[in-house]
Amino acid sequence: MEWIEGLVGVVNTILWDYALLFLLVATGIFFTVRLGFIQLRKFGEGMHRLFGSFSMKGHQAGKEGMSSFQALTTAIAAQVGTGNITGCATALYSGGPGAIFWMWLSAFFGMATIYAEAVLAQRFRTTDGDGHVTGGPLYYIRAAFKGKFGTFLSGFFAVAIILALGFMGNMVQSNSISDAFHTAFGIPHLAVGLVVALIAAFIFLGGVRRIASFTEKIVPVMALFYIVGCVIILCINHATLIPTFQSIFVCAFDPQAMLGGAVGLSVREAMRYGVARGLFSNEAGMGSTPHAHAMAKVEKPQDQGIIAMMGVFIDTFIVLTLTALVILSSGMLEPVTGTLKGTPLAQAAFNAAFGSFGNIFVAICMLFFAFSTIIGWYFFGEVNVKALFGRGAAKVYALLVVVFIVLGSMQKVDMVWALSDMFNGLMVLPNLIGLLALSGLVVKITRGTGERLG
Repeated sequence: MEWIEGLVGVVNTILWDYALLFLLVATGIFFTVRLGFIQLRKFGEGMHRLFGSFSMKGHQAGKEGMSSFQALTTAIAAQVGTGNITGCATALYSGGPGAIFWMWLSAFFGMATIYAEAVLAQRFRTTDGDGHVTGGPLYYIRAAFKGKFGTFLSGFFAVAIILALGFMGNMVQSNSISDAFHTAFGIPHLAVGLVVALIAAFIFLGGVRRIASFTEKIVPVMALFYIVGCVIILCINHATLIPTFQSIFVCAFDPQAMLGGAVGLSVREAMRYGVARGLFSNEAGMGSTPHAHAMAKVEKPQDQGIIAMMGVFIDTFIVLTLTALVILSSGMLEPVTGTLKGTPLAQAAFNAAFGSFGNIFVAICMLFFAFSTIIGWYFFGEVNVKALFGRGAAKVYALLVVVFIVLGSMQKVDMVWALSDMFNGLMVLPNLIGLLALSGLVVKITRGTGERLG
């Protein structure tokens, strides 16, 4: 096992510290330029579409389909997870306040990438023999590359996402929920895991419509609850807000200016952890959210592409940013040398303002965030299970995911977390290859609106 752990560690270092850091940002820049900074030009329209389609009443959008808003909330359910609390705290600890600036920058370019993903998912979505709508990277990768290479690349993506999200990723999420509730209320890990698994199983077995109905209701509620809590803390800490913003911008380019040479942070660390954790949180370019956007009932593919960008904006520029501001304004951050990092750092920041209620608040938010991610990730994996093994395999997959949720709640296995990171990274590669190969088509579809992109 030791050599396997060592191999996984090496692969993760290569993927997340070097290869994906540059590939994901470069892809975002590429699409930003080719699409004429669409995230700026279409931001207003995206917000209008978001609030114009807002509903919690369960609109139906055809057989096994979703409304545009349901597709967005399903995508956000997966995007807004433990990374928005734990991941943000880790980035601040390892990269300093400047990491937030690089999170913002990577998310800005990521909005163009996720636009391309949603457009292609819509363009190549299909229906199975029973008339059920489906789609995702597997389908547009096959369209980009014919023959054995396309079959291999799409199959590789499908296996990677099933393992990364459906199984190991959901173990990580259930572990985060059980840890948070054990810390806040002293509830046994297994008891939490069983309850989470039972509720998840009920939603899984209801199919796409139940998943869509759940996400359109829970996502607005969890977002509002968290945002209100963070805003209250920022009002309490209002005197430190100006220095907090100053530290983000100054430390992005000169960490030593405010943190001191003893910390040992550099611009490279700020950039590395900011970009990596930001992209891991909003999932732009990872190939997960297109499964939801493929099912939206819209007039044109670019319509869903525009609203998909709002998912990245909400995840990074609102939810993740609020977490960062709460931690920084609390004064609890001691980069690199501090004893608090990850979830304990976030809990300490909320406790500083809310007292003992801080742990309860974080536990409730972790339940919302991680459980919604479990639902979203299950669905993304299910699409690929059906594509590889047929619709009959979906119930077996659902049962296995429920078992993994229970197992994950009982103990944190470092190897599982490492494997989840590795397969998360591996599934990005075929997705980016497919996106870049079809970039010309994305431009043509966008030009179909009658706009000139240069």
